Amino acid sequence: MATASNSKTHYRTCNLCEAMCGLEIKHEGTKILSIKGDKEDPFSKGYICPKATALQDLYEDPDRLRAPMERTENGWKELSWPDALDKVAAGIQKLQKEHGDNALGIYLGNPNVHNMGSMFTARHLLAGLKSRSRFSATSIDQLPHHIVCMHMFGHMLRIPVPDINRTQHMLIIGANPLASNGSIMTAANVRQKIKDVRKRNGKVVVIDPRRTETADVSDEHHFIRPGSDVLLLLAMLNEVYEQGFVKETAASQLTDQFDDIKTFAKGYTSDNVAKSTGISSAEIKRIVKEYCEAESAVLYGRMGVSVQEFGLLSQYVIMLINLVTGRIDAEGGMMFPNPAVDVVNGSGPGYLGKRRTRVRNLPDFNGDFPVVAMSEEMLTPGEGQIKGFINIAGNPVLSTPNGKKLESALEQLDFMVSIDYYLNETSKHANIILPPVSPLERDHYDMTFHGLAVHNTTKYSPALFKTPKGQKGDWEITLELAKRLDKNANFSTKLNRFLTKLLGPKFLLNEGLKRSAYEGLSLKKLKQNPHGIDLGPLTPLLPQAIKHKDKKIHLNMDFYKADLARVSESFNLEATQLSDEVLLIGRRHVRSNNSWLHNSQRLVKGKSRCTLMIHPELAEQQSIKNGDIVKVTSKVGSLEIEAEVTDELMPGVVSIPHGWGHNRKGIRQGVAQKHAGVSVNDLTDENLIDKLSGNAAVNGVPVELECISNTATQDTQTREATLA
Repeated sequence: MATASNSKTHYRTCNLCEAMCGLEIKHEGTKILSIKGDKEDPFSKGYICPKATALQDLYEDPDRLRAPMERTENGWKELSWPDALDKVAAGIQKLQKEHGDNALGIYLGNPNVHNMGSMFTARHLLAGLKSRSRFSATSIDQLPHHIVCMHMFGHMLRIPVPDINRTQHMLIIGANPLASNGSIMTAANVRQKIKDVRKRNGKVVVIDPRRTETADVSDEHHFIRPGSDVLLLLAMLNEVYEQGFVKETAASQLTDQFDDIKTFAKGYTSDNVAKSTGISSAEIKRIVKEYCEAESAVLYGRMGVSVQEFGLLSQYVIMLINLVTGRIDAEGGMMFPNPAVDVVNGSGPGYLGKRRTRVRNLPDFNGDFPVVAMSEEMLTPGEGQIKGFINIAGNPVLSTPNGKKLESALEQLDFMVSIDYYLNETSKHANIILPPVSPLERDHYDMTFHGLAVHNTTKYSPALFKTPKGQKGDWEITLELAKRLDKNANFSTKLNRFLTKLLGPKFLLNEGLKRSAYEGLSLKKLKQNPHGIDLGPLTPLLPQAIKHKDKKIHLNMDFYKADLARVSESFNLEATQLSDEVLLIGRRHVRSNNSWLHNSQRLVKGKSRCTLMIHPELAEQQSIKNGDIVKVTSKVGSLEIEAEVTDELMPGVVSIPHGWGHNRKGIRQGVAQKHAGVSVNDLTDENLIDKLSGNAAVNGVPVELECISNTATQDTQTREATLA
């Protein structure tokens, strides 16, 4: 039995979500004894969420794949790494020789940005694959943020974040940072940060179709009709001018077309959007007044704003409101992080619409096509049809719209590969699965999230456990495949691959640290400071943060203004009452992480969280009671789910959480299947999109409800079965 006297302590950053919480892990050899918050971490200061302990579960999980697997007529069988890599390379080369390079589709899931090795080496694999049929989780998440910041500040990753540590007034629209641990606002312990705002006599206001965990600890909450955020924001922008709260600041003086913002939202008033949004004109006026009068303030809109039909326009207007009220690059407002390794300086600015999808003519962004086009590009015959697929750290069957259609598309592919350590709803369709090591068996540095952090720090985490014999890290798999697929690479690329393979991704990290804006940083220094190094609070960074050559903020107003015609067509501002259409929204929970932590018993145990939340008023109209089984039907599919009657939801709105649905056939038995739930993306529509960006619109999906089994009937059947 392990004893405390034999234990060692390891410090690292949790790499399961954006919050960058510091961990203190006690272990004896390869046995983990405890995972707690690191009180000396300058960023998280001892805070962790329940997910952190799941790192142990991932490491120990018997269902996690530890060797390459090949699907055969007689089931799955293990392969050696040389055989698996050779077969993958041969399968891809054969497919592309027969059908062309672009016949191979590529999907990059969001765990890639939590993985230092993937961040440094993915480009080598993408170059070796030679395909332009690329997709990623970006277009079902944060794509509007990237496009707005590319236009305004000159780079898709130059994203300002709320200075939550010092703001006096925070207005949150379509975000639940207590569940997400931030999100495009890397911040540990958001609950305490909101409490701190209130302690300094500030105010936090939440606008959301659901009274979320964040709303519960805030000062004020307002329901809003899903999808109508753009109307509210346009009216708020008008109110800023009507009430005379426009501020000229250093940021505004750097902005082209600043004077034209005044007329951008012409015609959208608090009076004429009230019915469509569900928020009264008087409340809209008051919300704007209090926001503008605050000593410092920030308007923050996140996932719920982005994943709707006007997500890009809405995020643009959010940035305009922050700009005209003097909240850009200002303490307590939207500020730019200054990370030790700034990926902005080592990557391209991004672009929109250089290429279009074959079937629906949707725009790419920085080389990625929208995920909503994935299944149709596989199923539609003709030149350029996707015939093969490589899925890298993603589960798009559960995480992208109309998962059942994608599932049928994957079933008819000629060849498929998954780089994943689980046999899941997507990887089960692969011919070969290449499993990387678990998160505790790899070095870690947050390349992305230091650049979105609400306080500047830097921290390196060496692997807790060495790579076990017979296993490989993500970056090793990537480089091995790139070597097989891209034999004609130039000398510089081959040298870079060789050094990375020899020294590991930490070699590239050290090079980035040595070029840092902070003097004296190196990998050696970070190793000497295992808790991390505090680099200080956010500071004003304009104009140097701007990546446009002229160091100006570009509004690209004509691009966004053109979308107002679509807004006008979509909403009836003369309506006297809210539509009676039932609209579906998603939700998340702090104990979940998209679709990939449901094999942790400690996170899924207890009462099911995969329920249909429904307001009592709507439930009564539909003759639905708490615990009833309800059939939910959308344009693309239907599912059955248990009802949870609650006043957390706005009347006329229902909610199903994202990431569940582990009841597909053909995946390994495990904890996830015992807590399967249903997939909300069996209801979301791949044709429902933000046409300006191509981003998926998974919030505000029209649905119909039917009670198919009520609690009274179930109770009677249970009693009859007992008597029998």
